[in-house]
Amino acid sequence: MLSVSGLQAAYGPAKVLFDVSFAVGAGEVVTLLGRNGMGKTTTVRTIMGLMRGSAGSIAFEGRDIARRASFRIAQAGLGLVPEGRQIFPNLSVEENLVATAAAREGRARWILPETYRLFPRLRERRTHMGNQLSGGEQQMLAIGRALMTNPKLLILDEATEGLAPLIREEIWSVLKALKAEGQSILVIDKNVDALAAFADRHVVIEKGRVVWTGTSAELRADPGVKDRYLHV
Repeated sequence: MLSVSGLQAAYGPAKVLFDVSFAVGAGEVVTLLGRNGMGKTTTVRTIMGLMRGSAGSIAFEGRDIARRASFRIAQAGLGLVPEGRQIFPNLSVEENLVATAAAREGRARWILPETYRLFPRLRERRTHMGNQLSGGEQQMLAIGRALMTNPKLLILDEATEGLAPLIREEIWSVLKALKAEGQSILVIDKNVDALAAFADRHVVIEKGRVVWTGTSAELRADPGVKDRYLHV
C-alpha cells in the first residue's frame, strides 16, 4: 500500500533523513520507533507532503505521491493524526468531525454514528468546543476526525503522548479494533510494549536512518534493540 524508498530530507542545510526505506501493506499495522529527534515526525511530514524530500520515492497504491500537494495526498486516502492533535479549538466536537468528512472512492465506513460508537465520550461531548476537552478527549477527536476522511491508511504521530494510562489503554483498544476491521495503520509512539502486542512490524530509526526492522516476535526476542535505540 505505502512504499517509501531511499527517502532523504533536510531542514535548510541540516540533513535529517538518510535513505529511509520501509513499506506498509494492506491491513498491516507498522510502527516507526526511535528516540526523540531521530526523524520519525519528519518522515511522516514528508509522506504527507507537508515538507519536500530531497531524494527518494514515496508511492501509495503504486502511484508516486512524493511531489503531490498535501491535500492531494489526503484525497488519495492517507489520514493523519498529527503530533499535538491540532484540532480546531473554536469548533464543537461535531463540527471538528464533519469539517473534514469525506467518502473516498465510495468508502463511507466512517460517518458520525460509527465514530461516536467508537468513541462514546465524543458523543457525550459533541456540543463542547475543542478547547473545552481534556487532552485524552482531544486525542480521541483527532483520531475520529482522521477516520471521518475514510482513509485507506491511517497515520498517527505520537498516538498516546502525554495521556493518562487509562486513556492510553482506550486508544490502544481502538487501534486494535481498527486493525481487526482491516484498517492499515502507521503509528509513532514510545509505548513499545503496547505496540508490540498488536503491531505486525516495526521500523526503528536512529539519526535519520533505518537501523532495524522486524516483527513483534523478533522485537520481543531481541531486548538489545530497546537498549540500543529506544531507551533514554
